[in-house]
Amino acid sequence: MDGSRQPELLTTAEAADYLRLKERKIYELVAEGAVPCTKVTGKWLFPRAELDRWVAAGLHRPAGMARAEPPPILGGSHDPLIEWAVRESGAGLAGLAEGSEAGLARFARGEVLAAAIHLHAAGTTDANAATMAADPAHADSVLVGLVRREQGLLVAPGNPLGLADLSGVVARKAGMALRQPGAGATLLLLKLLAAAGHGFDDLTVAGPPCPTGPDLAAAVRSGRADCGIATRAVAVLAGLDFVPLTFEDFDLVVRQRDYFRPPVQALLGVLAGDRFRARAAEMSGYDTAVTGTIRWAP
Repeated sequence: MDGSRQPELLTTAEAADYLRLKERKIYELVAEGAVPCTKVTGKWLFPRAELDRWVAAGLHRPAGMARAEPPPILGGSHDPLIEWAVRESGAGLAGLAEGSEAGLARFARGEVLAAAIHLHAAGTTDANAATMAADPAHADSVLVGLVRREQGLLVAPGNPLGLADLSGVVARKAGMALRQPGAGATLLLLKLLAAAGHGFDDLTVAGPPCPTGPDLAAAVRSGRADCGIATRAVAVLAGLDFVPLTFEDFDLVVRQRDYFRPPVQALLGVLAGDRFRARAAEMSGYDTAVTGTIRWAP
């Protein structure tokens, strides 16, 4: 399926076209609770990434046909500390930072060896583990703790607008730099907005989405935006001020059979070392108590 030009949320007609099914069949699947979907103001919507994982979960292979080995790529979310650890490991892992949901979808399709994720959903305290447990596509995967990270508002030095929380961002109509749909920072933003009694439309959006946290920092540093959500480490590296909002789980998704492959073991070896903890303290905003632990397994 080529979804490169499709929106992230598909209507019933778009989902039927994407899956090459009739709309009537889509409604039947919805009624049976057999297809991933959500209802918003009376309208069924279908997350494209979830549809990809749903299709991949039902894939049948002829007897004796082995699953293709995934390429040595770390997909998902970007993080400067983990990027450093990958370089230190000499694992030969390439990085493909597209955001948590996009990375998890690539992982389910076997297009990356592992994915770094930080998911968020209202009413869920551990969305990473909950997502893994709810999706049959991850029945052969494990969730390895990377770090807990501090997320907050990146603002210009001196915090000229005096921002302290998202309610202040809304009240002052501060220009908000955004990450792309499906990025963990975007999911976190939506969750925190809802908790504060606001909606996405209450924000004053500044410019197009930023692919990574450092790109968002550049938008704030240049003055294109007044603020945006990213980690404390990104703020420190960019020379920006930081308004803390919350800590989150940042985890590595890898299949059980790939856990013992040399690239993954090389990375885990670095994560277990004193240099990693020292680097985390230097960058700031990281809690390494969970680093290397198996946080979820089927």
